[in-house]
Amino acid sequence: MDIKNKLNEIEKNSGVKFRDLAERGSRELCLGVTAEDFLKACLCLHKELDSPVRIFFAEDDTVSRGVYRLYCGFEAAKYGQWVFACLDVPKEKPVFPSLAREIFSASLFEREIYEMFGLEPVGSPDARRLRLHDEVWPAGAYPLRKDFVAGAGRGKASGRYAFKKIEGEGVFEVAVGPVHAGIIGPGHFRFSAAGEPVINLELRLGFTHRGVEKLFEGKTPAEGTRLAERVSGDSVFAHSLAFCDAVEKTAQVELPEKALYERVIFLELERMHNHVIDIGTIALDVGYSFPHAYAQVMKEYLLALNEELTGSRYLKGVCVPGGVSVDLTAQAAARLSGSVDAVMKDFAELKKMLYTNSSFMDRVETTGVLGRKIALDLGVTGPAARASGIDRDLRKDFPGVYAAAGFRAAKETAGDALARLNIRVAEFEESARLVKYFSALLKDGGPRSAGPVEPGEGSALGFCEGWRGPVLYRVRIGARGVIERCKIVDPSFNNWQGLAFAVPGNIIPDFPLCNKSFNLSYSGGDL
Repeated sequence: MDIKNKLNEIEKNSGVKFRDLAERGSRELCLGVTAEDFLKACLCLHKELDSPVRIFFAEDDTVSRGVYRLYCGFEAAKYGQWVFACLDVPKEKPVFPSLAREIFSASLFEREIYEMFGLEPVGSPDARRLRLHDEVWPAGAYPLRKDFVAGAGRGKASGRYAFKKIEGEGVFEVAVGPVHAGIIGPGHFRFSAAGEPVINLELRLGFTHRGVEKLFEGKTPAEGTRLAERVSGDSVFAHSLAFCDAVEKTAQVELPEKALYERVIFLELERMHNHVIDIGTIALDVGYSFPHAYAQVMKEYLLALNEELTGSRYLKGVCVPGGVSVDLTAQAAARLSGSVDAVMKDFAELKKMLYTNSSFMDRVETTGVLGRKIALDLGVTGPAARASGIDRDLRKDFPGVYAAAGFRAAKETAGDALARLNIRVAEFEESARLVKYFSALLKDGGPRSAGPVEPGEGSALGFCEGWRGPVLYRVRIGARGVIERCKIVDPSFNNWQGLAFAVPGNIIPDFPLCNKSFNLSYSGGDL
């Protein structure tokens, strides 16, 4: 059964009527529904496609049509397709039916839509702000509306954030952050504990909100690429790749094979240097410092290799619309393959240090358990999801050139810190294999780019499996060839909630270990 037949079946069984919007440039299905059918339609897609809400956002189309349009996106992995349920919300009545009580993975997206566009999710269990903090942001100011003017005639700040209060005999609170002792980003963690065990953890982020999605408006694709690779500093290539993928789809550009191979190589190199330092830092957070130092040496080796190959340690300026800016010659490919072999010898020693140390294994096993059901409900993605038994990886579900390499997705079921460590170990090894595989296919000559990309009017979803999980960019380009709307979903956005549910039942001193086993991005979540 293909996706169209599946949707016909959903219509027949549910009574929901879908209207194919056939958006220009879009390679995903955009299905219009009425306000009365919106909740039912999303619930059917959620269940029948076996997908949480992956992306949910609004666009301001009030100038031309007098409406805001909502897009609620699901991953139909079985069919190799993305499906959006779309709802037009009248300008004069900016409300829509909340999904969050039925599909909790929609909750954070609804809060974001409310604060950025002023569209109220009626019936929402939680309408608090995410990034525009109540203490400083004026009421009635919705920055992603097209008519927004900073500081022009807005109200006063609305008050204080309403933390959820856990009460009972012997319950006390420990507030940590937003300013921390290290160089990590700012985030507030409020622990409620009864004795030693944590019974609740509430996170508050948004302290590094930069208005990134607003900054994309009016930019050319070339300017947008430079902005995308600065969204989250340790995921430079993943963000630029997802953005370029969206632009190329609007322009209906097909990339040459060499460009596809080189993009895979750089994406996997980014995964390797991030995974190896995470593995080392998990050891550091239980007081086992030597593996951390050893992992730092390996990360530095990989970063130096990046610089040798591309001129950039973190791969800035490498991914461009139409391909890559760097040509990997056969000689460079041989150098790359040899370097990976050398790294893998050191990695084998790192594994031995960790897995043969009983004290270390005792600390990570059964610590910070995130169950599969909770992870599904929250919409957790990437290594954190795969550690909890969720078999999702865009390299498997939308394989492209990965299919020829026989890609093997990692999977664990325990959902604890050890499982998340095991996922990183397996993915590091698989990334090394993939780099060697695609390096062997590179030859001198041949195009590494499709040439200059003329942006096409329309919209498309670009995506890739970054080292933390799926990075999604939904880009709309207008008639003038500039960006009208860019919606970004970094895997940290929903995964922070996964951390909040993994910590209860542990003691507060185990929080650094739980936190590092997820290793989420403040900037990627705050945007």
